[in-house]
Parts: sequence; C-alpha cells; structure tokens
Amino acid sequence: QVQLVESGGGLVQPGGSLRLSCAASGSINRFNAMGWYQQAPGKERELVAVKWSAASGGGTTYADSVKGRFTISRDKGANTVHLQMNSLTPEDTAVYYCYADVFTRTVPYRSLGVWGQGTLVTVSS
Repeated sequence: QVQLVESGGGLVQPGGSLRLSCAASGSINRFNAMGWYQQAPGKERELVAVKWSAASGGGTTYADSVKGRFTISRDKGANTVHLQMNSLTPEDTAVYYCYADVFTRTVPYRSLGVWGQGTLVTVSS
C-alpha cells in the first residue's frame, strides 16, 4: 500500500557528510510521522531522528548521539524525508532505515508503520 525507498548511503571518511533521502509512494492519506532509524552490526535498531506532522504536534526528536550533527527535514509536497548527516564518525556506521507512521487512503482511521529496505552508511578512512 505504501512504499518507502531510501537513497544516499555510501562510504564516507570520518568528519565527512552524507545526505539520506526517503521517498514515500502509494495509497497515502497523511503522515503522522516520518523518521530514520539505524542498525549497527550486532546491535538493535535504534531511533536516529523523527519529525512529527503538524497534526501530531510538529516536533522533532533526535537521539542524543546525533544532536547537533544530524538534521531531519521533510518535503511535504513530495512525501520525502531527508537526513543530513555531518561530522560523521565510525560509530555512525550502520544500515539506516526510513520509517513512516502513515494513514492510508484505504484505512484512514488507523495509522500503519512502514519501513524502507535500508541504506548502508560506512564511515571509514
């Protein structure tokens, strides 16, 4: 019903920057929230950043580890969310997953959680 496709991952040196993008498509009514999670090797998936819709308060939440370095933004008209990652360190190496909490046109009264397929970010010299 709803698909999320991430792009922008890759290999970057420590101190460098990357910009991840996630495009949503399908039977979308409106978003409750869109965000990013990371899963490092051998670790559980963790929240990186989430941006709430205006109807849900419009706030933004960041993991402590990325505050001041990462910025989440949305292109509402394009149903796209971005993650600008600056001052990257090897500890940021992970698969980054886009996540959306979305109301679909077919089920407009209950939001659904949707995941992208993930994009690998490797920070190494």
